[in-house]
Amino acid sequence: MAGIAVAATAPFGADVLERLASRHDVTALLIEWSRLYVRDKYVFLLALNLFLLAVGCVMDIFSATFVVVPLIAPIAAAFGIHPVHLGVIFIANLELGYLTPPVGLNLFLSSYRFKRPLLEVCRASLPLLLILAIGVLLITYLPWLTTALLPLVAQHP
Repeated sequence: MAGIAVAATAPFGADVLERLASRHDVTALLIEWSRLYVRDKYVFLLALNLFLLAVGCVMDIFSATFVVVPLIAPIAAAFGIHPVHLGVIFIANLELGYLTPPVGLNLFLSSYRFKRPLLEVCRASLPLLLILAIGVLLITYLPWLTTALLPLVAQHP
């Protein structure tokens, strides 16, 4: 029941956070900071992958999307990253974090559902995590994988 209450209030908390961030121009400060310390698009993408992996470990995907996207999207646009590509990177990284031991929430759910010890579930998920991590890196550094079908979709209303 508490999970439903948290999920129901997540968009409202994110809205408050977004208003607070816009009032203090946090996005402009983050863009300025990232331009100062991160000179390359690919370094930014690597940092974004690591950040989203950490966020995915501690937050559910829905809440993380509401909280993090308004802060990161303008920075990604400043680095020339297509919004669809960014969205796929977000979802893939957050899911990877959701499965990453020892904090990944899906591991706890799987352990409970299948009545197996958490360490056994973690061990069993490691090969799949490796495959998913390779997929995330491919998605991140080969943007045509996520944007190749966009021209075809745009032609058909």
